[in-house]
Amino acid sequence: QLQLVESGGGLVQPGGSLKLSCAASGFNLDYYAIGWFRQSPGKERAFVARASPNGGYSGFADVVKGRFTISLDNAKNTVYLQMSKLGPENTDVYYCNARRLTTSGEENYWGQGAQVTVSS
Repeated sequence: QLQLVESGGGLVQPGGSLKLSCAASGFNLDYYAIGWFRQSPGKERAFVARASPNGGYSGFADVVKGRFTISLDNAKNTVYLQMSKLGPENTDVYYCNARRLTTSGEENYWGQGAQVTVSS
C-alpha cells in the first residue's frame, strides 16, 4: 500500500521542541520532493518546509527559518521535521507530502496529519 504515516505530534510547552516523523511505505522517498504543511480548522493548508528529492535542497517558511529543520533517513524511508523554540502560534495539524512528476503524471501522497499543540 502506498502511503505516508505520520507520528510524533503532541503537547509541548512554549520554547520546547518536537520532532515529527513521516514514514513512507510502498515507494522510495529518495525520488520525491518532500513538503511539510500546516492547517487550522477552516483555513487553507500553509507551507512550512520542503526538500528536493534526496534532500539536496531545503526551504522554509520565513516564520520558521532557523527553528525548523527537515531531514531524510534513507534507511528508514522516513522524513523528519525537527521543530524547536515552539510558540503557541505553531499550534496546528501538520501534514507531510511527497510528490513527483513522471511521464504518467503526478504522484502525490499526504500523511494523515499530526496534531501539534504548544501550550503551558
